Amino acid sequence: MDLRQLNAVIAIAEHGSFSAAADALATVQSNVSTHVKKLERELGTVLVDRSNGELTEAGQLVVDRARRVIGELDAITSDVTALSQEVVGTVRLGAIGTAARWIVPLLLDVVPDRHPLLHLVFVEATALGLDAQLALGQVDLAVITLPASGTEVRTIALFEEELGLVVPRGHPLATGGPVDPAVLPELPLMLPLPGSSYRDELDAVARAAGVALRPRAEMDSLRLIATLTFEGCGFSILPAGALPSFLGDSWVHVPVRGLSPRLVGVAQRRRGMPGAPVRALLDILSEVVLDESRTPNGVRAVAHAVPPGVLSGDSPRVGSAPPRRVGFSPDGAALST
Repeated sequence: MDLRQLNAVIAIAEHGSFSAAADALATVQSNVSTHVKKLERELGTVLVDRSNGELTEAGQLVVDRARRVIGELDAITSDVTALSQEVVGTVRLGAIGTAARWIVPLLLDVVPDRHPLLHLVFVEATALGLDAQLALGQVDLAVITLPASGTEVRTIALFEEELGLVVPRGHPLATGGPVDPAVLPELPLMLPLPGSSYRDELDAVARAAGVALRPRAEMDSLRLIATLTFEGCGFSILPAGALPSFLGDSWVHVPVRGLSPRLVGVAQRRRGMPGAPVRALLDILSEVVLDESRTPNGVRAVAHAVPPGVLSGDSPRVGSAPPRRVGFSPDGAALST
């Protein structure tokens, strides 16, 4: 098998048909068909269902592996180039929406000056969705809540983030002191869907106070909840980073008694060594998170968890971690305590 065959199958998976794959690869449909047929003949199985253009089970397995293979080949060029020249290449960074809101602008502020030939692609998704995209090689790194659910990723903590009730300034609860969970059922709350870890924690705090949350609406996106809150559609319990600084004169982030901060970290695939572009972005990501002048109020970096070189794989070890923090063992495996 060769790269043209692997790229043909990947293009069909991403674009849905032989003709669309040919357009994406700047070739003709007959070439794509020939590459796929040769690969099918070599593997002894059908990879694409010709009746609908969808991958077979074997085809999906090939695509998953092929993405990783091509990613590693791209990393070879990037690594060698970085030895004597600028860091060159593309990094696909996934992030949960409330963290992406403030992390992406920081990266866009620093990366172009530091590495002008480093191209960034940002993907916003839920933590669960990013776990899957990492495992499939669709993103190179992901900023997600910890602990991660995927078994194919390794993680390290970046920061803790306060969770609190967001209310307008002037509201009776906007006094700065902690809110008792017992008052939450009286508010028109917009909440995450039941079954999510975020919602489970909110429900547990309410139960401990002897009440049950009665949402005005439930949604699968904290970013959407934040947007609707600031549009005046109701109140919400959000991470501190979800409150933009330019809204600080109008809204207040109030602690909720008994609600613990959430831990956010960066994840990468367990297998394979990150290339030079990924290592460069990891170093900048740790740098901006550790800079308190850049981070939102209520966000606290896990300073000892991201010393220089740990994220990029250059450090032989990391120190012991406090409760709920995640780090790397010497062999690169994720450790959680």
